[in-house]
Amino acid sequence: MRLTTKGRYAVTAMLDLAFHSQTTPVTLTDIAARQTISLSYLEQLFARLRRAGMVKGVRGPGGGYKLCRKASDINIADIIAAVNEPLDSTKCRGEANCQKDQACLTHDLWMGLSEQIKDYLKGISLADLLERNQVQEVAMRQHHDAQQAIEIYRHPD
Repeated sequence: MRLTTKGRYAVTAMLDLAFHSQTTPVTLTDIAARQTISLSYLEQLFARLRRAGMVKGVRGPGGGYKLCRKASDINIADIIAAVNEPLDSTKCRGEANCQKDQACLTHDLWMGLSEQIKDYLKGISLADLLERNQVQEVAMRQHHDAQQAIEIYRHPD
């Protein structure tokens, strides 16, 4: 199975949002700066995440995005599914038509792996990830680095 950039970026952006939106909404520009993800790509992902009921936009000064649900109620598999990223290890996308419109010799093996991956990712919420020390350390480092870059941009000397 191969998770594409779309799925990885969606999970990364949602984790960033969960970390930083605990007190105020977060702009996509801030997420883009911290995670080095294209702003236009984030806009596409967040349109899908909004349709899936995972995030909501807050308008006006100080606006941005917030989670629609508690971080403990959003699992990683749901984020990936929201951006139309299949979690599938088969080459037939689970249709069992891998070889001359019938299941191939290893179809059940790859279907089983796909189910294991889905179950694993369903068992991990954003809150679970936020509790990890390494995630907190990286998020704080990224925040600090982004703040420094903004200051350098505003006051080049």
